[in-house]
Amino acid sequence: MKRKIIPTRNEVRLADDEFIVSKTDPKGRITYANRTFMRISGFPEAELLGIQHNVVRHPDMPRGVFKLLWETLERGDEFFGYVKNLCRDGSYYWVLANITPDHDMQGKLRGYYSVRRKPRAEAVTAIAALYAQMLEVERASATQDAVARSLALLQQHLAQSSSDYLSFVLDSIREGAA
Repeated sequence: MKRKIIPTRNEVRLADDEFIVSKTDPKGRITYANRTFMRISGFPEAELLGIQHNVVRHPDMPRGVFKLLWETLERGDEFFGYVKNLCRDGSYYWVLANITPDHDMQGKLRGYYSVRRKPRAEAVTAIAALYAQMLEVERASATQDAVARSLALLQQHLAQSSSDYLSFVLDSIREGAA
């Protein structure tokens, strides 16, 4: 059972050279967490292994983003995205996540690798505002169509700038490298 964590306004930030690494089984249960993940999230290994990765899901994250994430992974593609996560003590941390399907030699899905790093502050500012709009849509929509409407808002917003989510994320990384 997922423990009830009350979010606070305290932000934990990754250092520029830190990477959070985890691995899950095909159903999203954590099978590996590096020390950085444990330290940043505040969860000891015993409270992570075998638990759904959504144990760190922050309520400020729209479900529409996770629908996009899972659709991307189910196609066999890797996902790049901005995610606000929840710490064990209610603090939060933003990451730029890369999630990759892991297949065995016969092509059978074994699970997923996720590597997260510190995002650029400008990208977080931009995406946080969009995520807030998506959450408003989810809260105002009927339960059965809330996620679809939230995802449609994201895609509509990005289409206005002739982009998609992956391009937005990759462009934001390139802008930071310049």
